[in-house]
Amino acid sequence: MSGQTVTIPDDRAFASFKAECLCEEGWTMTYSKGGITVWTQVLEEGKSVHKIKCRMVCKDVPAETMYDVLHDIEYRKKWDSNVIETFDIGKLTVNADVGYYSWKCPKPLRNRDVITLRSWLPVGKDYIIMNYSVKHAKYPPKKDMVRAVSIQTGYMIQSQGPTNCTLTYMAQVDPRGSLPKWVVNKSSHFLAPHAMKKISKACLKYAEWKQRDSPNFKPWLYPEQATLPTIPLSELSIQRAESLENIDESSLAETQEREDSD
Repeated sequence: MSGQTVTIPDDRAFASFKAECLCEEGWTMTYSKGGITVWTQVLEEGKSVHKIKCRMVCKDVPAETMYDVLHDIEYRKKWDSNVIETFDIGKLTVNADVGYYSWKCPKPLRNRDVITLRSWLPVGKDYIIMNYSVKHAKYPPKKDMVRAVSIQTGYMIQSQGPTNCTLTYMAQVDPRGSLPKWVVNKSSHFLAPHAMKKISKACLKYAEWKQRDSPNFKPWLYPEQATLPTIPLSELSIQRAESLENIDESSLAETQEREDSD
């Protein structure tokens, strides 16, 4: 998101995100296998900031289920093995909130975290969830983490009938640091496709899990269920990348670690 002040995305912002998800011009395909396609876009040679887009055809996963899984923060803690900590901070409107997310990076890189303003919108039978980084005084950068910047990240879910959907994930993130080339290559050739497969598998198990865990609690569908405190926009500011620590990890070699087989 551009501009000097924090704003809640409007219909034009959602339409722009959808158009970019569907556009292939200016993108380079780096992976295509098993119903998953990955594209990347290098914004500036030699810089770590890049854009990545993944699309996956999901059979036996209705769009509504995918939407629930991507929203359900308690379920994410069960299936997302990369998550270190995630929680909601507060709500802004019926379809926008602020949250914290930290995740494991490939060893030996330092782990990253973000504070984001997230908004969502059903569009006909399709759904969009997107976020960008903000600052909140009560959640400053942590000493053991590198605070990354989500310039714009999100998901578009397109219904392909009652039992199938297509998921597109698009991210423009500044990881704050000079990353080795193997990281960028690994993210597009392995990490992104692997993450998409994990989301698809999580969808297949969601109904059973949800039956045991507050089956009717879905505040993303029923705003009246939301228990989060309301945050005034004045408490938030745009997270500028240049105001954060910029570390050089470009010389780090990849370490072998057992990959999650899920």
